[in-house]
Amino acid sequence: MNAPRTRMSWSARLLIGLVLILAGAAASVWTLAHYQPAARFLGIVPAAPPPLTPKPIALTTVPATQLPPPQSAVSENARIAQLEEKLSHVENATQRAEGFAGRADALVVAFAARRAIDRGVALGYLENLLVDRFGAQHQQAVGTIIAASHQPVRLNDLIAQYETVGPDLRRGGPQDSWWTNFRRGLGSLVEVRRADRPSANPDARYSRALQRLSSGDVDQALAETMRLPGAANATDWVDKARRYIAAHRALDEIESAALLTGVQQPG
Repeated sequence: MNAPRTRMSWSARLLIGLVLILAGAAASVWTLAHYQPAARFLGIVPAAPPPLTPKPIALTTVPATQLPPPQSAVSENARIAQLEEKLSHVENATQRAEGFAGRADALVVAFAARRAIDRGVALGYLENLLVDRFGAQHQQAVGTIIAASHQPVRLNDLIAQYETVGPDLRRGGPQDSWWTNFRRGLGSLVEVRRADRPSANPDARYSRALQRLSSGDVDQALAETMRLPGAANATDWVDKARRYIAAHRALDEIESAALLTGVQQPG
């Protein structure tokens, strides 16, 4: 009866020893896991490595000229250049069209004014158009044309009046003496001159003046008339001829301005 108690006692002791060993091992593991200095002292946990310092990286800059522009930027610049060129062409064409239209309008006004002056009628609304188109740069010419329209002189009237005063032009003026008239009459009978020079005979000179006048060359007709002996007898005709010449020179001036040098656009 005593032997089994002895064996149980040894088994209990062995079991208690194992339990104590396991408990001690568990306590050691727990202590090493939660107490880092002890684990580091026993060499179980390695020391923490020193912090890594990043090495500096050398940055190399590439010149801007060596970097080709993106393909999209090149195509965009090309499209912008094409659009600018097209806009420039359109603007130039618009300016030319406006210049042509303004020049055409000015020529119409100038031709209409000449027609009115030649017919001897009033300008009417053309007066304002002449002032707007040409008044700033050709003020004197415009004023001459407007004045001529208020006192119209037609070419047919000049021719008819010239034929009327023809005898007075060939006869001479009251200031001439009888001796001057005698020599003039004698010269009309016999005339000595060079073949390449026109006759200075009053009748021949009057005929040339009338021929020039009939062809519309009032300027030359007036020059011939002023050399006739009776020019002082035709002061009224001379005054009308001068007004006619001045008006047509003014018309020539504004027509040249409209055709050659452009026009002034109305403000």
